[in-house]
Amino acid sequence: MPVEMRMWRIDGERPRPLKSSMLPSEAALEDFLEQDPSLLGTRLLVVGRQVRTPYGKFIDLLAIDGDGNLHVLELKRDKTPRDVVAQVLDYGSWVATLTREQIIDLASDHLGQPFEAAFEEVFGSAPPDELNAELELTVVATDLDASSERIVTYLRDFGVPINAVFFSYLKDDDRSYLARSWLATSEEGQPATPGKKKGKRAEWNGQDWFVSFGDGLGRAWEDGHDYGFVSAGGDIWYSRTLRSLPVGARVNVHIPSHGYVAIGETLGEAVRFDEANVFVKNEWVPLANQALRATYSHGPTGQPQSDAIAEYVVPVRWIASRPKSDAFWEKGMFANQNSACKLRQEFTLERLARHFGVDGDNS
Repeated sequence: MPVEMRMWRIDGERPRPLKSSMLPSEAALEDFLEQDPSLLGTRLLVVGRQVRTPYGKFIDLLAIDGDGNLHVLELKRDKTPRDVVAQVLDYGSWVATLTREQIIDLASDHLGQPFEAAFEEVFGSAPPDELNAELELTVVATDLDASSERIVTYLRDFGVPINAVFFSYLKDDDRSYLARSWLATSEEGQPATPGKKKGKRAEWNGQDWFVSFGDGLGRAWEDGHDYGFVSAGGDIWYSRTLRSLPVGARVNVHIPSHGYVAIGETLGEAVRFDEANVFVKNEWVPLANQALRATYSHGPTGQPQSDAIAEYVVPVRWIASRPKSDAFWEKGMFANQNSACKLRQEFTLERLARHFGVDGDNS
């Protein structure tokens, strides 16, 4: 049956229904959603309004969520149920083909600032490597008729990621209200979307890695800076990813809560701290024999270090290195909790290259 939204105000012990009214125009609803897309119940960043498709038509609103999934929002306006559903499916078929680079360029043009910076302002983190893994299509309406409901429900039964949201405009004396209801919801009351497809993952250039250097956790960046190494340990979760670094990889070193401090090339595989050698003044020397500021030890003092908690060290030749006080950071840059992972984000790579004066050839 058609979606209907009613609200009542309680006066004493007696409910009084609020009067349904009409929005000045559905363009006003589009304005509301662009200004505050959280009206849909999900935190979104609008990356385009009236987005032109290659076929001469315009998507009302194109948004992205914190997981990097695109949302096509199409207002029903005065279109027939068949027309609005056909239109949102048509737009979805095009949006599904957008590459990561096209998404970023489209968003940056609309937002007037780098997409990565705008994304972090809304979601508090850099965009994920993979964009548009689960495209969502939404029909937005101020009234939803039985035919639209039937068509959308039928498509959902076949796994099409389409839903409909209904907004009521209500008046109570001099106050106005918007009420929202989704055609299909999850158990938590959020919009439910069927189906999943492969997203647009950022390509990796084959050489750049992100490394998180946990300064102050039994290690000191001054040591890494002076003696040429990165390290991680205290738990196998931390050392496991560092041990995946290949010889000859370019590492971009980040200190949590500070920023990027160095770019370098790995000279060897990860080994336990007590077995590690570093390359200092053109010769290999045992790291444990150097005048270090930190202990690189975990667990009970004086107890043997098991492989699971041992600190692992990777020797590095620094291409460019800075003290922690000169760490570099811009809003929207990539950061991760893993000790090491492939660095795919072009936004971060471009800014690091410019800041540290490093080109694509490690020179």
